[in-house]
Amino acid sequence: MSRTLRTLAAAAAALFLATACNSASTGGASGPPGGAGGTVRGVTADTIKVGGIVSMTSASGYSKKDTDLGARARYDRANAEGGVNGRRIDYLGAEDDGQDPARNLAAARELVQQDKVFAVAPMSSVTFAGADFLDSRAVPTVGWGTLPSFCGPKHIYGFNGCLVPTPGGTLNQTWPEGLAQVLGGAKGRSVALIAGDNDAGKFGIRTFTQGFRAAGFDLAYAKAAVPAGSLPSDWSAYTKEILRSGPGGKQPDAVVSVMQTPYNIGLFTALKRAGYRGLLSDPTDYDPGLLAKDATRQALDGVLVLLQFQPFEADSPAMRQFKADVKKAAGGRDVPLNMHMMTGYMSADLFLAVAARAGKDLTVESFQRAANGFSDTGTLVGDRSEPKGQNESFGCGALVRLTGGRYEVAVPFRCYPPIPFR
Repeated sequence: MSRTLRTLAAAAAALFLATACNSASTGGASGPPGGAGGTVRGVTADTIKVGGIVSMTSASGYSKKDTDLGARARYDRANAEGGVNGRRIDYLGAEDDGQDPARNLAAARELVQQDKVFAVAPMSSVTFAGADFLDSRAVPTVGWGTLPSFCGPKHIYGFNGCLVPTPGGTLNQTWPEGLAQVLGGAKGRSVALIAGDNDAGKFGIRTFTQGFRAAGFDLAYAKAAVPAGSLPSDWSAYTKEILRSGPGGKQPDAVVSVMQTPYNIGLFTALKRAGYRGLLSDPTDYDPGLLAKDATRQALDGVLVLLQFQPFEADSPAMRQFKADVKKAAGGRDVPLNMHMMTGYMSADLFLAVAARAGKDLTVESFQRAANGFSDTGTLVGDRSEPKGQNESFGCGALVRLTGGRYEVAVPFRCYPPIPFR
């Protein structure tokens, strides 16, 4: 072989080796991204690549698609203000997991292995099958902490903390304490809890049973009994049990649904038709879009909805900024606000806040160091602190009530002392 050919072959081999090493450091199939001396997955001199995973479609028709708009609104403002330590956020948008565990995991793999994102924010779904993959690949992930996967893993954060902790953690008492205020106290009051027959529903019943008892309520009924994959056409089997579950076979003072629409519409309609006169409450139906149909509006009239952020009716600087950001991201249109927009917005906000603290040398390691000492105050979800948020919620919330086609604040936004979860 001539000297020229040997030189070219050596150069090609060196280029191949360098390319392979560089590829390994990006955290594709081989593991976490490199730190100093290596290329950090999703980070360039002037950009940070971020993606999302959101249940935009589902078999029941329920959608969290506006989570994506909320996240985009926050990232757009960050970019308009110069980005994070000089880097622009390259937000790819959210993958739709269809509330399917297999699709959730597939979306996580695609974002990391193909799109090479640095972080996933937002992540909002009723399933989080991709959690172990994202954590093992050292992907900072921020979302709505309504699933156990948000409680404990090193690289996963709930924008308002861990809402379903493991034993040894704490429980947010916004819901039981708020309903106690509406009822004039919990002593002598009974509550019925109902959820879907799935892991999330069973865990929800377990946590809220403890929370309502700790607040002083009597538990009249607590079951994860509703088929999670099939909307009941006849709710009578559930309503009959609930209506007789109170003391002496009477109605309970409150019925709390740990479910989402359209399940809540069917349940509340059936309860009202059966003559129920107590309080109805759920954690998802703060959405003006639901009021477009007469049947839906009637079903939700009088319902108290749990919020874990400041109500849209609040006139604070942070809320005014949120509304302005969403309007701008929606092309200048006044779009009806909903809680999914807030979920996306605050997921992005927490990621941006920690990334800013990490400094110019952004790596997974520097992000984690910043998160481990992170705290701020006065946000739309109250005071935030990490790593506290990986073990317990930030403990803040409000209740709004739908009255005459409008939401009104029934219990103002405030923070409550958490209780131990056993």
